[in-house]
Amino acid sequence: MKKGIHPEYMDTKVTCACGNTFTVRSNKPTLEVEVCDKCHPFFTGKQGAVKKAGRVEKFNKKYGFDKKAE
Repeated sequence: MKKGIHPEYMDTKVTCACGNTFTVRSNKPTLEVEVCDKCHPFFTGKQGAVKKAGRVEKFNKKYGFDKKAE
């Protein structure tokens, strides 16, 4: 490996929007993430802040389409 061209690899403190913190290794001293394994719906089994409305319903609501189309 060439000397002097690689970034420094250090312990990094990661902070989630839910307040959870943990340490990983990266080339940045701190990272901020929106979702971690403690608050992600896939891992927790809870829907949480993720909206349940589907894409079709949001589209119909946005453009004023009636559900009873003929």
